[in-house]
Amino acid sequence: MIGNGLKIAWSYIRHYRQSIALIAALAFHISGFIAIGLFKSNLFADLTPLNLMVCLLLIVYTQVPSGFYFWLFALLAFTLGYASEYIGVTTGVIFGDYSYGQRLGEGINGVPLIIGVQWLVTMYCIGMTTFMLRRYLQSRHPEASMRMGKWWMALSTISDGALLAVVFDWVIEPTAIKLGFWQWADGAIPWSNYLTWYVVSVLILLIFHLLPFRKDNLFAVHLFLIQFMFFLLLRLVL
Repeated sequence: MIGNGLKIAWSYIRHYRQSIALIAALAFHISGFIAIGLFKSNLFADLTPLNLMVCLLLIVYTQVPSGFYFWLFALLAFTLGYASEYIGVTTGVIFGDYSYGQRLGEGINGVPLIIGVQWLVTMYCIGMTTFMLRRYLQSRHPEASMRMGKWWMALSTISDGALLAVVFDWVIEPTAIKLGFWQWADGAIPWSNYLTWYVVSVLILLIFHLLPFRKDNLFAVHLFLIQFMFFLLLRLVL
């Protein structure tokens, strides 16, 4: 009896994984906005690493099938994102002169390990969003897609995704500074930060588009929109 119940529960978990993941992401971010934005709770701000890990787990849960190339992308996205942050913090050159606070957890030479997860989650969601949008536009306007050519469409999608990543960072920056995630040496965000965000995003999104794993995870689109609105609303109220 218990075994049958567990089998039924597992079948529901597998069948409704998109809905379950969306509800979980909404619950985390809505409660986080209420606690941080309205009640100014430091506790929820301290749980940011946990939130990012939950987002990553939900991505893995909804990426079906995952397979070797998905995990290869995850490893490369984490590595490139973290390496760029490590170089940025230790040299003060590519992003600008900045440092991380204690709120994002432990790391190497002042660079929290969770920041690599943040790059992975953000780039996966943006890559999935732009890829699925491109595929939709191609289905609606196949003649225009043929005129542009396959490679030009892919490059323009990568460039658009990198620009979207820069806009996302622009939305995040003031809130992250107020919450003590990181600080800029002179208090101003340099233009080099956004330029480096664009370059690193292009590299990671290029890998995303080249690796042949399944790219139809609608939850990733929803998660990006949820996170974008989360930080935009916090930017307005903090």
